[in-house]
Amino acid sequence: MARPKPWEVNDELWAVIEPLLPKVERRARHPGRKRHPDRLVFQGILFVPHTGMAWEHLPQELGFGSGMTCWRRLAEWTEAAVWPRLHETLLAKLRSADALDFSLTAVDGSHVRALKGAPRQDEAPSTGAGRAASTT
Repeated sequence: MARPKPWEVNDELWAVIEPLLPKVERRARHPGRKRHPDRLVFQGILFVPHTGMAWEHLPQELGFGSGMTCWRRLAEWTEAAVWPRLHETLLAKLRSADALDFSLTAVDGSHVRALKGAPRQDEAPSTGAGRAASTT
């Protein structure tokens, strides 16, 4: 059996993802073109960073829709906070299955908020007692 491609979403995973996506109803009057299926667009969104290709070069022959469709749906789902909810949902599933191994975990400083930091420029203490001397 062939290994699935990294951007392919199986039925089990799609059952987790689909309820998190916002439902978009077609307008009754002037409905426009039917939306491309969310599952295919989701796979297109995964395909682009995996291959490193530009959105506009996404081949429509793959069935994901156009690169612009995938890009717009990514923006729409980002605005609807789909990605943080998906992250939390998948982490919860992995934790409940005891499938997470934190033994080789590394935390980068850019991902952990510093509780104390350097004072901001407007709050920095003065180095002198008064006004600076005139240089003219």
